[in-house]
Amino acid sequence: MLFNTLPFLILLVVTFGMYYTPGLSKWQLAVLVAASFFFYAYSYPAFLALLIISAAINSYASYKVFFGGENKRKFYVTSGVIANLGLLIFFKYSPFISRMAFDPHGDIGSFLLSIPLPIGISFFTFHGISLLVDVYQKRDLEIYGQVIEKNFWKHALKTSLYIAFFPQLVAGPITKSYAFMPQITQKYFKDIQWESAFKNLVLGYFMKMVIADNIKDQTFWISYPFFQAYSTPTLLAMIYGYSMQIFADFAGYSMIAMGLAELFGYNLPVNFKFPYISRTFSEFWNRWHVSLSHWLREYLYFPLGGNRKGNLRTYLNLMIVMFLGGLWHGAAWSFAVWGTFHGVALAIERFLGKYIKPRETVIVKGLQMFVVFVFVTFAWLIFKLPNFSDAVLYIKAIFHNTHSGQTNFGIIFYIILYSIPVVLFHLFYLVETNIEKAIGFLKPVFYGLLLFAVIVNSGRTGAFIYFQF
Repeated sequence: MLFNTLPFLILLVVTFGMYYTPGLSKWQLAVLVAASFFFYAYSYPAFLALLIISAAINSYASYKVFFGGENKRKFYVTSGVIANLGLLIFFKYSPFISRMAFDPHGDIGSFLLSIPLPIGISFFTFHGISLLVDVYQKRDLEIYGQVIEKNFWKHALKTSLYIAFFPQLVAGPITKSYAFMPQITQKYFKDIQWESAFKNLVLGYFMKMVIADNIKDQTFWISYPFFQAYSTPTLLAMIYGYSMQIFADFAGYSMIAMGLAELFGYNLPVNFKFPYISRTFSEFWNRWHVSLSHWLREYLYFPLGGNRKGNLRTYLNLMIVMFLGGLWHGAAWSFAVWGTFHGVALAIERFLGKYIKPRETVIVKGLQMFVVFVFVTFAWLIFKLPNFSDAVLYIKAIFHNTHSGQTNFGIIFYIILYSIPVVLFHLFYLVETNIEKAIGFLKPVFYGLLLFAVIVNSGRTGAFIYFQF
């Protein structure tokens, strides 16, 4: 179910009404869990069983980690993490394993290739792992004495909400259990953060429906073999446009998720912090998909040793984390290559940073931003063209089609037009540090114009890009 469809609007209105009906207040948690399960099952009913199984595994394992006795804690947390990873590997990576290890026409190979990819599995399995590890490591914190209910069924209901909360279920932001679970309390209509929710929803829908959905009609031609017919300027414009599109699409989703959560009294973490003004690759990953970056750092990079075991080990840890982060995005070697690109960039940057201290001038800062943006933008080709050979052909076409191919001024014009809000969005942050400060008393007019644009100038409805992960 997409956030920008009528069925979702109906579900939202019905859930919101039931959630805040005075006579049903004691059932708030159950209402949200039921709505989240319905949201997930709407398009793919069979996958609901997997979501319920995930919630059951993590409910039982986390409960036993907390109450099961000191000598069994490690067993339950290990078993729970393995179960989560097992579900993720089986459903997401079976076709990948089949292509590498089995005959695709054989019984095993054809079976593995036939396994469907449940939407959002990468996100809700990470939630399950977060809960188990947090309960295991932070068991003595007072917060967990309040979060883990002694009544197992109450704990299971809370865990189900954490795993399945519909605003973040299929594309994040990824929340850590110690940040989300304490928020599961009685909510009141009078406490809704209306202004913040409205701003997040309007800006999020504008990013998705006006910017991303309009640009996607232009970046469609990046697909193989269509791109081979276009000239270098058009090819460059399209890959630039895709960089704008993927930001607007995913940042838009995250803002919508934040706004929806606020309507029900929950706060989700900010997932994007103006990533295209980053001057370094480490800064980029502190600004892009922040919740994933923090998750990988806390639950993978630090356990591997982080930067505490010498320079070589630090570089290796960076490579491992980004390699696995690439595979998390997609079950293909192309995504592993994408992650490795970023891992290499982070390692080189860390190494050079020990010896080179660039001057803090406007020109140098601008050049740094340009280099990082160009690298990141070309790396996005893997997302649009998961077949690595197609991405290589696209790069070759950029160099070979300088004097051949069609220059489509329509594509270039619309990409520039719909990119302007994204550019201004980042420039406001650079100049004024805050878009609210930049528009001042014109805030109502600004958000009114965005809402008007959503109504009259939305592109054709399309799924969110990160739904595939």
